Amino acid sequence: MSPKLHLHILASGSKGNACVVEGPEGSILVDCGISRKRLLDRARETGCDMDAVDAVLLTHEHSDHTAGLTVFCNHFAGELITTAGTAASRPYLSDLPFTLVSHDDEFAVAGIGVRCFPTSHDVADPMGFRFSCDGDAIGYVTDTGHLTDPALAALDDVRVLAIESNHDAHMLKVGPYPGYLKERISSGSGHLSNEQTAAALADLVGPDTETIVGMHLSQENNRPSLAVRTMSSAVGAEAVNTTFTEARTPDGHLSVIAAGQDRPITVW
Repeated sequence: MSPKLHLHILASGSKGNACVVEGPEGSILVDCGISRKRLLDRARETGCDMDAVDAVLLTHEHSDHTAGLTVFCNHFAGELITTAGTAASRPYLSDLPFTLVSHDDEFAVAGIGVRCFPTSHDVADPMGFRFSCDGDAIGYVTDTGHLTDPALAALDDVRVLAIESNHDAHMLKVGPYPGYLKERISSGSGHLSNEQTAAALADLVGPDTETIVGMHLSQENNRPSLAVRTMSSAVGAEAVNTTFTEARTPDGHLSVIAAGQDRPITVW
């Protein structure tokens, strides 16, 4: 099957997040946590056509996912979509004309099916998504302390699995963060560790899965090589470069990579 969906990861990390899901009829911007200029520059770098974006989906209200939205909306006439809790959580968000959805809704935008599911984070009403089009599927989940049952169901056997791999548990434990922040990050409403993500892959990876992307890596408590190595160990993938920032199963069917804060990438 020829892929119908493409994922442009323009920024992923604690300093800003933005991704574009591109389909045959249009695209969806997921979060807008970087400036419009940086967003457009990175879109050009990846060959992503921002004029084709028909809607913006917000996962939650934290500034690294929303900081660039107000300025972006000054130049955008498409639909803004999030939950009522997220829309009401910040004054600058409540002023925007959101279409409100629940975290268990399903709908279509630009010919792309969107299935929402709840995540577990210390915010009002966060969510992740399964995007589908003509048998192709992309799963997207970040900023969650654990994977809810609806998340596990929605992310099952997607072709591209973009999943949080925020921190290495040992690096966080011995690192410089104060105790309260370490506790928040590692809690059930914080962020998934490399080890938690790797453990989940046994349930999520199926015959259609071709690419696993580690998302929202901490710059202080993780390394791309650690995230890729840990996830790879769960799926039998082997390094394809000396830095262990990309791995592949021996049959070549499944790849494991890590997204970066300042390294835009496209998964075809």
